[in-house]
Amino acid sequence: MSGPLPAWSEPFAADHRATLDRTAPFAAVDRGWAFGAGDGAGVVVAVVDSGVEGGHPAVGGALRESVRVELDGDDAVIIADDPTDAVGHGTACAGIVHALAPAATLLSVRVLGTDNRGKGLAFATGLDWAINNGASVINLSLSSRSESMYATFHDLADRAYFANALLVCAANNVAVASYPSLFAAVVSVAAHDVRDPDIWFYNPHPPVEFGAYGLDVDVAWKDGGRIVATGNSFAAPHIAGLAARIRAAHPGASPFEIKTILAATASPPA
Repeated sequence: MSGPLPAWSEPFAADHRATLDRTAPFAAVDRGWAFGAGDGAGVVVAVVDSGVEGGHPAVGGALRESVRVELDGDDAVIIADDPTDAVGHGTACAGIVHALAPAATLLSVRVLGTDNRGKGLAFATGLDWAINNGASVINLSLSSRSESMYATFHDLADRAYFANALLVCAANNVAVASYPSLFAAVVSVAAHDVRDPDIWFYNPHPPVEFGAYGLDVDVAWKDGGRIVATGNSFAAPHIAGLAARIRAAHPGASPFEIKTILAATASPPA
């Protein structure tokens, strides 16, 4: 699954990084203060995806609850689910979060099927459940291109923001409008080409604000396995894991403050 950088990742390629900005007013904020001893303890991270394999070594026993969305025509319901993954994609994301914030608790919200695709209604219902069930960081390595879902996801992004839940959203792998990654209330993420999870960049020229490790990433996968994969999907949970550490170190920080801290501690572009 490796390959060239996804389209929205181009601002984070080496020949573009000189245009990025550390935003000098935040120079006094460093990573030592931002993360402290924070390891994610006390923070609940929801992974809205294809499910999470709870017994996978990369998840480390951190999965607390698994649910899935079932559709019946225009109706969607949340039901309890086994701690399994239909594809491996959600387990990859959960494994990245756990590696960065090992003390964080994970929730799995399955909205994708065995083809790693899902309906916008299922996605929105799963996100709504995560907002209402104690998640303070929600990883969304998926998006909807449906214009008919625009208002629904805009409302959910706003509700998450005012509920003190930080949405970390992967940009689409192609340069098309997709939601909720394009909304200002969320933390939008694309992949950069530096193979280091401790390097992330801040882009002062949206639509995508942050670049994180997403090229040829060794990730957990289905049935206890691992693969090497590339995509914005795998960049987003790196930022979600960092956000969980910030929330653990600074429990009173609001979503916009966490975004500011991430920007202030981003790697120099050179």
